[in-house]
Amino acid sequence: MPRGEFSARKLIKMRKKFRWSDYRYKYRVLKLWERDPIEGAPQARGIVIEKREVEQKNPSSGMIKAVRVQLVKNGKQVTAFVPGNHAIEHINEHDEVIIEPLGGSQKGPIGTMWGIKYKVIAVNGVSLDAILKGKKQKPAR
Repeated sequence: MPRGEFSARKLIKMRKKFRWSDYRYKYRVLKLWERDPIEGAPQARGIVIEKREVEQKNPSSGMIKAVRVQLVKNGKQVTAFVPGNHAIEHINEHDEVIIEPLGGSQKGPIGTMWGIKYKVIAVNGVSLDAILKGKKQKPAR
């Protein structure tokens, strides 16, 4: 690393280069929230268009239960993972669901669930967890 009397230009140039490794800087400068379907929000509401099964990425084999959701706020469509055993049976087409991003702060896919960046947390205003435990019933719409 340069430390001499005339090294300022080189130090500034290096600092600009390494800023790109900070995801917050990259997110802000490239305006990545504009490409994010839920536009930076922690959760989003949408209508289920179809139920589907997505194949896992190698080396795992299995079918991931997912739903195709059209967001209310902007009409964009996303695929959302439905967590829990037999949880997909409690979701029908045209149900209203609330989704949230997977993958921590950077909101990406997890493990072998390739292309799925969201998960369902509520159906028709009732928590999916409460429905699966049998504490509440999903209201009919």
